[in-house]
Amino acid sequence: MTGTFKALVLNKSGEDFTREIKNLDKSILKHGDVLVKVDFSSLNFKDALILKNGAGLVKEFPHIPGIDLSGAVTESATSEFKIGDKVILTGCRVGEIYFGGYSQFARINKDFLIKKPEGFSTREAMILGTAGFTSLLCAFAVKAREELLLGEKVNNVLVTGATGGVGSIAVMVLSKLGCNVTAVTGKKDQSAYLKELGAKNIIDRKELENEPRPLGKGLWDGVVDTVGGVILANAISNTKHSGIVAACGNTNNNKLNTSVIPFILRGIKLWGIDSVMASKKRREFVWSQVTKLIDFNILNKRIKEICLEELIDEYPKMLKGKISGRIIINLNK
Repeated sequence: MTGTFKALVLNKSGEDFTREIKNLDKSILKHGDVLVKVDFSSLNFKDALILKNGAGLVKEFPHIPGIDLSGAVTESATSEFKIGDKVILTGCRVGEIYFGGYSQFARINKDFLIKKPEGFSTREAMILGTAGFTSLLCAFAVKAREELLLGEKVNNVLVTGATGGVGSIAVMVLSKLGCNVTAVTGKKDQSAYLKELGAKNIIDRKELENEPRPLGKGLWDGVVDTVGGVILANAISNTKHSGIVAACGNTNNNKLNTSVIPFILRGIKLWGIDSVMASKKRREFVWSQVTKLIDFNILNKRIKEICLEELIDEYPKMLKGKISGRIIINLNK
């Protein structure tokens, strides 16, 4: 394996934290048995945290970040993948303890990769990326009330952080699954877009920022929460009997001020969504459902495609809540 490639490299020396685009030799890629020529990656909230200062997740430097990628196999030491296979990676601690997707080439453990299903491109795979994969996991968790618990149909669903990467795709998926989606946002100018995604109702996040009651009105059959904190506490308080609250983020706060009351009097289930360590079987199933549940024509309207060099200027906007929709990185741009 010879030749050089371009990558975003993080380095840390004492308090000095740097981000640089560098040309590297392929010999630096040591982990994994499949070499992937990366087509696209994406910018997720965790990526932004890592790009800021490593977020306590990166233990060794220099490091190549990027928690997801899509591309084509160029070398393989396993019979599971052959040269030319289109592949997707999300999670599995890639971009944290393993070199990640902000790179023109990545060497990946075969167990971390799945073959891209037919029906969508590697670019569209990263329009979804980790955020979309997490959204789908959340939607399937909420629907488990009727499918696993044999409960009543899931009709009315709340999605918090609805203009973000996870929230916006969750609105679309749950709408496609037949739910009446209420989207929570602090960005009133995004209402038309949320309606286009499938939201039936839109409420201001301020309505869920008051101190929560132990038991509020039973409004929601299910909830997808991407923000945590007091908004999650209010969502739990206002969930109907046997409802499922899928919690997948903490962009607002990682603390949860609630009580046992909603859980023992209403049988509410708080379902934590871990998209990082999802099993390969589960990842393959979720990605197989993409063509049924995702309208890329709508999502494409809110996609910003950038090159690797632009990423360094773009990630702070995500940390400040200034981004709606998705940002994808074209590694060939």
